[in-house]
Amino acid sequence: MGIVRESHTVGGSDSLTSQQTQSLPLSVLCPGAGLLFVPPSLDRRAAELRLADNFIAAVRRRDLANMTGLLHLSLSRNTIRHVAAGAFADLRALRALHLDGNRLTSLGEGQLRGLVNLRHLILSNNQLAALAAGALDDCAETLEDLDLSYNNLEQLPWEALGRLGNVNTLGLDHNLLASVPAGAFSRLHKLARLDMTSNRLTTIPPDPLFSRLPLLARPRGSPASALVLAFGGNPLHCNCELVWLRRLAREDDLEACASPPALGGRYFWAVGEEEFVCEPPVVTHRSPPLAVPAGRPAALRCRAVGDPEPRVRWVSPQGRLLGNSSRARAFPNGTLELLATEPGDGGIFTCIAANAAGEATAAVELTVGPPPPPQLANSTSCDPPRDGDPDALTPPSAASASAKVADTVPPTDRGVQVTEHGATAALVQWPDQRALLGIRMYQIQYNSSADDILVYRMIPADSRSFLLTDLASGRTYDLCVLAVYEDGATGLTATRPVGCTRFSTEPALRPCGAPHAPFLGGTMIIALGGVIVASVLVFIFVLLMRYKARARHRVHLETRGWPVGLLSFRNAEGAAGAQAPETPINPEIQADLALSAADGDHLVGLHANYSEESVGLLQRPSLGPTI
Repeated sequence: MGIVRESHTVGGSDSLTSQQTQSLPLSVLCPGAGLLFVPPSLDRRAAELRLADNFIAAVRRRDLANMTGLLHLSLSRNTIRHVAAGAFADLRALRALHLDGNRLTSLGEGQLRGLVNLRHLILSNNQLAALAAGALDDCAETLEDLDLSYNNLEQLPWEALGRLGNVNTLGLDHNLLASVPAGAFSRLHKLARLDMTSNRLTTIPPDPLFSRLPLLARPRGSPASALVLAFGGNPLHCNCELVWLRRLAREDDLEACASPPALGGRYFWAVGEEEFVCEPPVVTHRSPPLAVPAGRPAALRCRAVGDPEPRVRWVSPQGRLLGNSSRARAFPNGTLELLATEPGDGGIFTCIAANAAGEATAAVELTVGPPPPPQLANSTSCDPPRDGDPDALTPPSAASASAKVADTVPPTDRGVQVTEHGATAALVQWPDQRALLGIRMYQIQYNSSADDILVYRMIPADSRSFLLTDLASGRTYDLCVLAVYEDGATGLTATRPVGCTRFSTEPALRPCGAPHAPFLGGTMIIALGGVIVASVLVFIFVLLMRYKARARHRVHLETRGWPVGLLSFRNAEGAAGAQAPETPINPEIQADLALSAADGDHLVGLHANYSEESVGLLQRPSLGPTI
């Protein structure tokens, strides 16, 4: 680390006393010192601090605290990923801050807080992808030089940049900017150099600043009142939107057109003004007339092409301009979605496609019918029956065919026909093309009214029909058949249309006579639960009956004075009587048992355990009458 004090010489001799030398500002120089962090032992009186070309990874709040006299700070070419909020809060006198060549990915609102006198801010060669709207608030009135080049910025806080009234140089080159809002630089009256080289800009909107000052390509020799504007390396789309820039007085430079194809690759300033043209919009697709029940959503689609790309807006039948609301959503691709239709929503909706060359309109009719009847969970009602599988192919009836022909736009080509169709399938047929030599194959192209995605099918050259099986029910399809052949004159592959047609698939029908799946599932669950409950109740009842029967037998034996569970008797009609136990029994009780057996009592299988007192009573001999 080196500490240097400024010195002044007069006439080749040192004219400063030691006291004057002590009062000069300090410069702390530590470039390439291998530092991993800001040294805590810095002299807080320093006016210049250079810590470039080190390995500092973060700037903490305490690193630069109390350095109120610091004027120049260089942290270039480190590995800084994080700057703490308020890390520069004490540097109120700082004039220049260099943070280029680091690894910053974003800059928040509090990271540059306190830099109220900052004039030069260099943030180039980082990885910045986001810049907060309030990041430059404290230095907005004093900043003269802002360099954001060589970053990953796709968007900028243009409103905040427009408040930099004293900025002289603005570097936005080598980023990912795709658009610049109109008037973004109108308040930068002191701007002398604007670099937007190598971004993704296809157009540059007119700005009052550009018309006030002459535009130059190089800063050398430019007058003080000129603006050096660099926008090369962008994929410029040279149409009528850039005529204003072409009309400005400017020397030739290396800017080139990327599109349209007729102007691609030509130098921007070499293209004549009359060649910067636009194409008015043309509506290429719109939704057919829709009919939905009240309460259901409805999607209205409108597609348009033009140069520049048209913007699509919708007008309601009552003449109101529609946008995003609680009941409707408008998408950039031209789709208007009504979340829940009401009877008053029916009518003619107008699609307006507009660009710089003009506008085009198209009408879409929406019919809102009564709400559908409620469907019960156990209902078995169904649509009218039809023979066979609902997806089976059936030839259209005369009435439906005539109705479809009346609604067909454009008219059906007789060369290509859909002879049979169902809910998800259609049979396409076309005539023989033997007159066309060198046919390699046929190509079928089709899309539905619900989207604009073309689906392609390649068919062998000897085929005259094809079965489409991946269709959606209840939709209208536009289909064309093309013959792919080898052009004998050029030897190249060419295509020739065979014909086009439009058809509609049948709506999907629910099978008749079968209950709804939720109903079947609920019935089975209830039945199974009932069986389980009944089984448990029967089991409990059997246990209770057995318990009561055993209790009655116990009470009967105890009333006769017999120990429960002592013996097991057979039927009185059997050959054996009472089976004597292995232990001797009291003669009196044995006589009672024999008498009971003789009377026909049946005590079978009583094996309850008896107490030791009962056993003792049975084994105790009779003592006879007591005197």
